[in-house]
Amino acid sequence: MAEAGEWESWMTAAQAGDARAYDALLRAALPLLRNTARRRIRDPAEAEDAVQDALLTIHQLRHAYDPARPIRPWLVAICERRAIDRLRRSGRRQGREIPLGDAGETLAAPLANQGEARVAAAELRAAVAELPPAQRTALGLAKLEDLPLAEASARSGMSVGALKVATHRAVRALRRRLAARPGTGSGE
Repeated sequence: MAEAGEWESWMTAAQAGDARAYDALLRAALPLLRNTARRRIRDPAEAEDAVQDALLTIHQLRHAYDPARPIRPWLVAICERRAIDRLRRSGRRQGREIPLGDAGETLAAPLANQGEARVAAAELRAAVAELPPAQRTALGLAKLEDLPLAEASARSGMSVGALKVATHRAVRALRRRLAARPGTGSGE
């Protein structure tokens, strides 16, 4: 284990541009970061990703480290925050995604689901056609044509803020409309 103050001196040297000291610090700190991430995250792959996120954050914030303070709590705090960020992202993703399992498999024939796709596309076109003109325009430019906001704003005559609001409202209205259609389970 490194002597007391050694990590701090390595970071001070790294802040002055010493690449070897920086490498020594990161190599010495890696077990601490891994243990910190593993205490927060059960999945080993996610924990390792949190460590990598922490290393990137440490690299980006190394200039902000105060050499008068102990470095271990600083490193642990960064790693814990990155682990918590990963857990939050994972929680949000799980709330939006549903595992497919066996029911999600489609038929192997290339044209097997073509009729359903045609019906869904027609429902989507009808739902878009019912949107107010500003929302329809915003959706078309910002999402369908995938234009940068500044360009979509210029073409539509709407401010960037108004364009964002109209796009958000259009997407929300389409989700509501398509979720309520018969056969989806939410509108019956």
